[in-house]
Amino acid sequence: MIGPLVSAGVALIAAPEAGVAEALCRPHESGPSVLVQVEGIKDRTGSLRAELYPDNDEDFLADDNALIAQNKTFRRLPIPLPARGNTATACLRAPGPGTYSLVVIHDRDGKRAFSVTHDGVGFAGNPRLGWSRPPAASARIRIGAGQTETRIVMNYRHGLFSFGPIGGSK
Repeated sequence: MIGPLVSAGVALIAAPEAGVAEALCRPHESGPSVLVQVEGIKDRTGSLRAELYPDNDEDFLADDNALIAQNKTFRRLPIPLPARGNTATACLRAPGPGTYSLVVIHDRDGKRAFSVTHDGVGFAGNPRLGWSRPPAASARIRIGAGQTETRIVMNYRHGLFSFGPIGGSK
């Protein structure tokens, strides 16, 4: 049986009987949304989440409470880790058509704060990452009036000085 899950700007349909963690946009709903395909998930430790921010450097990756208090765009979507494989899919509703910045975080250590030594991260547009936070423009996604699709490749720390996708390619 497919059952809906709804949470603060999020629309999920989970298919537990399929034995895979998947969440798809509801076919009967219209409006701006982004179907996020997350690839290269390292393992099934911790939690996975997508976050949608305003498309500017000041607000990108800012504290969610501050953004909400200022009535700015912020959406967070917990994404079920896949039962097998290293790909997950989820649907995130946007407040309206427009340009946003999108990040997916794999909180492997469960501390709810990003740790470059343990956690993974991916951005819309799949920019090449260094050790500093990327600008909002490198994580930009344009969401239309209907469903927009995007593919995000996760990045993790490799060795002492390398940070990128598992296997090193995008």
